[in-house]
Amino acid sequence: MNAKGNGRQIGVYICHCGTNIAGTVDVKDVALEAGKIKDVVVARDYKYMCSNPGQDLIKNDIKEKNLDAIVVAACSPKMHEPTYRKVLQESGLNPFLFEMANIREQCSWVHRDKEKATEKAIDLVKMAIVKVRQNEALEKIKAEVVQRILVIGGGIAGIQASLDLSDQGYEVVLVEKEQSIGGRMSQLNKTFPTLDCSACILTPKMVEVGQRENIILYSYAEVEEVSGYVGNFEVKIRKKARYVDEIMCNGCGLCEEKCPTKVISEYEEGMGKRKAIYRLFPQAVPNIPVIDADNCLYLTEGKCGVCKKICTADAIDYEQKDEIITEKVGAVIIATGYDTYDAILKEEYGYGIYNNVITGLQLERLIHPAGPTKGELKRPSDQGKIKRIAFVQCVGSRDERANKYCSRVCCMYAIKNAILIKERYPDIEIYIFYIDIRAFGKGYEEFYKRAQEEFGIKFIRGRVAEILEDPDTKNLIIRADDTLLNVIVEAEVDLAVLSVAIIPRKDSENLQKLFGLVTSPDGFLMEAHAKLRPVDTQVDGIFLAGCVQGPKDIPDTVAQAKAAASSALGLISKKTLELEPIVAVVEESLCRGCGDCADTCEFGAIELQRLNARIVAKVNKVLCKGCGACSVACCNGAIVVKNFRDTQTFEMIATALESQMTV
Repeated sequence: MNAKGNGRQIGVYICHCGTNIAGTVDVKDVALEAGKIKDVVVARDYKYMCSNPGQDLIKNDIKEKNLDAIVVAACSPKMHEPTYRKVLQESGLNPFLFEMANIREQCSWVHRDKEKATEKAIDLVKMAIVKVRQNEALEKIKAEVVQRILVIGGGIAGIQASLDLSDQGYEVVLVEKEQSIGGRMSQLNKTFPTLDCSACILTPKMVEVGQRENIILYSYAEVEEVSGYVGNFEVKIRKKARYVDEIMCNGCGLCEEKCPTKVISEYEEGMGKRKAIYRLFPQAVPNIPVIDADNCLYLTEGKCGVCKKICTADAIDYEQKDEIITEKVGAVIIATGYDTYDAILKEEYGYGIYNNVITGLQLERLIHPAGPTKGELKRPSDQGKIKRIAFVQCVGSRDERANKYCSRVCCMYAIKNAILIKERYPDIEIYIFYIDIRAFGKGYEEFYKRAQEEFGIKFIRGRVAEILEDPDTKNLIIRADDTLLNVIVEAEVDLAVLSVAIIPRKDSENLQKLFGLVTSPDGFLMEAHAKLRPVDTQVDGIFLAGCVQGPKDIPDTVAQAKAAASSALGLISKKTLELEPIVAVVEESLCRGCGDCADTCEFGAIELQRLNARIVAKVNKVLCKGCGACSVACCNGAIVVKNFRDTQTFEMIATALESQMTV
């Protein structure tokens, strides 16, 4: 109703969208039919309604014809609904007295018969008109913003995002599961295609994170609980006991040196050993060791205690307990990285059976100057000299029996390691068995050509069928189908390196549940839109960076981390947020407190509370997305979505059926 108590004064505008709509729909006929409908004061068609002249057309009509509701029939509301709402606002109208009929994606693009497409467009416009008649003038919801950010994961993605946000003057809470930040990149020897020293690039950034006053670093910690909403999240962090006082410890390393217990090192990918009290690597940040409670003789048997006896700083604390820390933040960036495919699952390759079959990451540690062999490449089975090496590509990738996707980095890291080996051991013969070489990045194709032409690395196109071992020599027999020559080939080598796939981390499922996220079919956390919102999630205020969203190399990971930081910054830089007011509301007199609506809501926006002697549902307007699932679930009709009430829906359905009834 308008101010005078009469029916609405509705303006209807039909967009040609060039020929996108007008090529299939008779837009003039649609405008003509719209003009005949009750309460429609003006109905026009125009080539591009979203253009400045198109917007001015609406503004002028609102002013001259005293319009109080607008319908635009054009493309998807996802594209231009904000544009037209702004037009109403600038003209003095409430922006929610507006409806958009999608006659492009839902009509012209899916039909070829012009007559039928026009009829459908008319119906869609009529439905929008009857709906806008009952729309309420709504005000946007305001929510306070906590101007701090949580970054989960301290690999290169988390480090870069934290530094970028810190540079802008905002406080960052960085949570890393391991005892040091650095992530997978810290395990690498050099990076492709420039062959930069990985530590030389990474370590300065790690040190900077540790020194920044506005970065609160919780290493050896995990997020356990999350509550709240965009702009105001509350997270509980479990800081695991290190059994070493971080303030007292001076990082001298004497405890590691004197510890008598040695166990297999996870950081060295099983190729070396570590002590029961240890740091992941010499450049660890923080540079504080951790006592492995499962292998420490004092913690398991009450024996030894050497580390405590020789610690001059009195930093060893066997009684230390886990600590629960609560932090409030306005936005969250998830950058927890990836795991690698378990090559044992490919039984035909003999990994875990033949000592001389290793993974690409294990090779990284073998040729790393700080690795278990100090960079000396020796055969694992007997520490003998290596003459021939085979790289086996796509182990767990591009495989119907494992993962269908490409891991994107395997080709290039195999070529990188092959070149590094040839530079140091030019007499070693190297074969790379591949399906397709994916050299997609800047300088990657040239790097690939260099491997062939300068270093003489042999590339054989074909998936390896099996790897066998000569029991006497421990040499490996590689059998593959060369698809270029169409022959079966065999190669006898001393070492086989499996280029294993990037896969989602085992704890991704836990993060998904904590934050209410969804995963793509391959198991990685899913972005809101692959092209337009690649770092956002469907939960406002939660962003993704790096391989948690899908396989990518270091440059792409850093780029995405910077994008996530920028997106988070755009959110937390505001003191208050304005959110959509099209949310669910509860008619308390009708609510019987059954909780069906709360069970249905996937955003956690509804909770039951006591009202006098009754239990009723309550909607958190900030969390609600206005999807309407709760309204469908309510058998009493006690919960509805604003501007999408049952009366509106029924009238839209009746209008859609009118044309069918008259046929």
